[in-house]
Amino acid sequence: MPRPALTAALLLALTLSPLLSGPLEAVEPNEILADPAEEARAREISKDIRCLVCRNESIDDSNADLARDLRLLVRERITAGDSDTEVVDYLVDRYGEYVLLKPTATGSNLVLYIAGPLMLVLGLGGAVFYIRGRRAGRDAGSEALSPEEEARLKEILGK
Repeated sequence: MPRPALTAALLLALTLSPLLSGPLEAVEPNEILADPAEEARAREISKDIRCLVCRNESIDDSNADLARDLRLLVRERITAGDSDTEVVDYLVDRYGEYVLLKPTATGSNLVLYIAGPLMLVLGLGGAVFYIRGRRAGRDAGSEALSPEEEARLKEILGK
């Protein structure tokens, strides 16, 4: 195989290898519940709970010790008979709404949901007014020359 082709193949393999390997399961075998339905519920809940160590990673994907503790806590609450909503509410009461990967659009979070689009609209509106103002100023300064000015211009240009 020619050297450039070998280099390209190696680069392609290195680039695609993380995608092909797939995410490793963070849930350890000793954490898995005996009842498959309860385990499925625990996994679904864990996908929506943020790892407080890893930030934007769910506790289902995280290998951090705190994430493991939270996964066990979710499974304990499910085994105790809590509904999915009760489990999530328990975690929110204990750790705050930050523990949710998808925070609710209520209360103080509503400001965050509204601020982005509002700033975009205000920025676009400001840009439109600025551009229109520049065009109006440019058009106002382009009046036709008077006959005296045209004569003076011809004299200066030597025509």
